[in-house]
Amino acid sequence: MVWTGTWVAERLGVELIGDEELPALLGLALRRNPKRAHLLVSGVLGKHVPQRPSVVYGAGLDLGRRVRALLGDEEAARAVVLGYAETATALGHAVADGLALAPYLHSTRRPVPGVAPAGGFEESHSHATSHLLLPEDPKLLAGDGPLVLVDDEFSTGNTVLNTIRDLHERHPRERYVVVALVDMRAAADRDRLDAFAEEIGARVDLVARAAGTVRLPEGVLEKGRALVAEHEARHGAIREPETVPLASAFVRAVLDWPRDLPDGGRHGFTPEHRERLEAALPSLAAGVGEALRSRPGTGRVLALGFEELMYAPLRLGTALEEAGHDVRYSTTTRSPVLAVDDPGYAIRTRLVFPAHDDPADGPGERYAYNVAGGGFDAVVLVVDSAADTPALHAPGGLLARLGEHVPHVVLAVVPSYVPSRAPEAAPYTPGTAGTTRTVENSGADEATADDTVTEVPDATEAPERSSMLPEPLRGPAFSSYAPEEVGWLLQDLSDVELEAPTEEREEAIQSGGAHYAESLPVEYQPSERYQELFHAALEASAARIARAVGTVTETVLAERPGTPVLVSLARAGTPVGVLMRRWARARHGLDLPHYAVSIVRGRGIDANALRWLAAHHDPADVVFVDGWTGKGAITRELAEALKDFDGFDPDIAVLADPGSCVRTYGTREDFLIPSACLNSTVSGLISRTVLRSDLVGPDDFHGAKFYRELAGSDVSGAFLDAVAARFEEVAATVDTDVKELLTADRAPTWEGWAAVERISEEYGIHDVNLVKPGVGETTRVLLRRVPWKILAKRGAGADLAHVRLLAEQRGVPVEEVDGLPYSCVGLIHPEYTRGATGADGKAVVSR
Repeated sequence: MVWTGTWVAERLGVELIGDEELPALLGLALRRNPKRAHLLVSGVLGKHVPQRPSVVYGAGLDLGRRVRALLGDEEAARAVVLGYAETATALGHAVADGLALAPYLHSTRRPVPGVAPAGGFEESHSHATSHLLLPEDPKLLAGDGPLVLVDDEFSTGNTVLNTIRDLHERHPRERYVVVALVDMRAAADRDRLDAFAEEIGARVDLVARAAGTVRLPEGVLEKGRALVAEHEARHGAIREPETVPLASAFVRAVLDWPRDLPDGGRHGFTPEHRERLEAALPSLAAGVGEALRSRPGTGRVLALGFEELMYAPLRLGTALEEAGHDVRYSTTTRSPVLAVDDPGYAIRTRLVFPAHDDPADGPGERYAYNVAGGGFDAVVLVVDSAADTPALHAPGGLLARLGEHVPHVVLAVVPSYVPSRAPEAAPYTPGTAGTTRTVENSGADEATADDTVTEVPDATEAPERSSMLPEPLRGPAFSSYAPEEVGWLLQDLSDVELEAPTEEREEAIQSGGAHYAESLPVEYQPSERYQELFHAALEASAARIARAVGTVTETVLAERPGTPVLVSLARAGTPVGVLMRRWARARHGLDLPHYAVSIVRGRGIDANALRWLAAHHDPADVVFVDGWTGKGAITRELAEALKDFDGFDPDIAVLADPGSCVRTYGTREDFLIPSACLNSTVSGLISRTVLRSDLVGPDDFHGAKFYRELAGSDVSGAFLDAVAARFEEVAATVDTDVKELLTADRAPTWEGWAAVERISEEYGIHDVNLVKPGVGETTRVLLRRVPWKILAKRGAGADLAHVRLLAEQRGVPVEEVDGLPYSCVGLIHPEYTRGATGADGKAVVSR
């Protein structure tokens, strides 16, 4: 028999290495995903590949029994089992059944009005990353017994780490058990989990049916994309057998679903619930069997579940199998996968249809794999009542698509469970909740003809999407910083082409045709001479920076009760936020939360990021952090933006405040902070943030790119380590500085703003936005904009060495002046046109 990973393996060189059972458990397919080209396709999960329900359920039961044996009955009775949406909801439930003594909960991407999240986390490699935890009983996850986390595959461990990190901060426990069908981690990922367990002081066990690794050749992501594009161009994106008109009948099954029995684990499922379901399964299967027998020739049956609703259709499938039917089981999915009609490929066909459950993240395509051409005489489609909408029944909807390929379609609707704490949903029709009447249709093209006379409820208005905001992005999936150093409240736009030549950007910005946040400058690649200057500047200024870091951190700790939550303004503020976090940990043993958010001049701060922060922390604990102040534009922007949000303090803590714009600072000297010398390569390889309407919707975080390809030039860690290494030697000086600061008048004088207004008029610019004061802002002008000239404070020395070098490289004059409150000021070329640069690309010299 041909292995269903052969097609991909031969073309991309992907290999499965490990237990002998792996090829029987896993096949390979390709997908359009910017983070992972290949897809491990399980043959026993019942998601993409139809499989006997007894095999799927038995795999989970066996894992659950192994966990019970590992824990012992006493600990098993104190445990909670948590499964992952959407793929592992049924697997996790089956593990809980095997454990028998513990309640079950699965994460969800469907928010429910009135049910407050008990947690959430990020699945970094997934096509849809937002996970919510919505237990009906808020105490379900609050115990200290073992937490059993179940996923279909354990590939890197990032999802599990994100989950444990989130829940452990809320409710620490001593033991976690990770369960998967296959453990495919690399050695480094195994070490990382061990180190994480040691860090939090908990035991983490792993139970898997098989183990191995995936060997990926160099460039596999790019090769995979090219292969997908080539295949789709040649064969089309969708592979389906030719549609044959069928005398398809759509029949509703009668389900006597027990009253108040949850339809799955979205809000929790207890051992008592399990007993009630087991008792009801024979009669539920009988109702479906009667609908199947309404048409002859329905020998081979597919029980087809719906996205997260996997357990109810699986158990209906096992009951039908026990009743003597020839049954297979799979479910629909959100995940887009390439279909290739080859026996050595795991996804032979796919059906595409629109989402039919009014998802909170908006409409989109959904998929059913290996159904068309699967030789099925009948499909039993099991959905919950929230998904039994007009879209399900519409031409081109899932029922119609199934009817194009399968002679007999049965619809079985399970009532959506509404937790007692949530507002009551509108009563489900047709019929009472749990009971449906049989309606037959005479053909696939008329799939809604008779059914439209029933009282299908109007689609419930989707709750605000802010409740579905994802968890912060973290390294190494996003940025080169360690995951605990910072969480980025951003969306990853790494695969979007956003860079534009500097001259084109400047013309568009000054003409009013574009905002600076709508594109990115091409990343400046420093010369060898410039890199030497950076390292020399870092060596010379590390102690000075460490002193400023210590001073601003100690000031924050002295003036903010409780545990401050550091929120840096990406990206210049983020290295400072990381250093402040390191200082607090080194000097006081504090583990301060740190997030990075986007703020855009003229557009304000990311409101969705503020909503996320308010949902996870007390706004009064939030301290906004930036690198330095120039003329105070961002200080003003933040204060204005926060007027619409209660509880946040607009005062920014900065490393350097040469413009005298804030009251919380490390120093008011204008000196070279080496992190201003470079772009992403000193900021975790993250771009400046992006805000563009076609990429960032009203319910999205602002965006940014992760420049993974620049890893060889990355000095982010070197910068942090060099400064942190000087903490001890400056500690005594910091203590003295802070004592003086806390009793001094630190009220902002806005001296810098006055200087900017004066310079704008004196030099005939008449636009303060084109005057960039301070070493940091001047450096940015030289790296990102079209500079006109540089004003340097007479006598400024080594702090301006890199500025002079950049000015020399770009042909920009440096003018020495007196009376500057800053070391230097950068002037952007006024009234910019393409003619403002010469043929060599250098800025023209001002007259």
